[in-house]
Amino acid sequence: MNLTGLDTNVLVRYLVQDDAAQAKTATSLIEKTSRQGGEFVVNAITLCELVWVLESAYSYSRGQVSHALENILRTAQFVIPDRELAVESHARYQKGRGDFADYFISCLNDRHGAKVTLTFDRALKGDPRFQVL
Repeated sequence: MNLTGLDTNVLVRYLVQDDAAQAKTATSLIEKTSRQGGEFVVNAITLCELVWVLESAYSYSRGQVSHALENILRTAQFVIPDRELAVESHARYQKGRGDFADYFISCLNDRHGAKVTLTFDRALKGDPRFQVL
């Protein structure tokens, strides 16, 4: 299997297409590798950083970010470790008020037996998976 990891900035260029030269390089490489049967690892840190970059640097709305995440999660060539946790985190992000990273942290903590995740983030108040301090 031909497996290559993707860094956040390559994924951003591929999705946003804002820097013509880098977008062309990223798109060409991803499409060529995919045609040849290759796959790309998009790990949890990359997903969390992607959401942060799209929200903070590109002012993407929650809906736009959610749509981008959904496309990534559905792309067969993107191998996502802990895919089921990423899907659950995405579902929580769509319904909740917290950040995608907060929901991913909570899902990972749940998997390891944590009953709640402690946080100072007031946006998570009322979510039974978090205890706001």
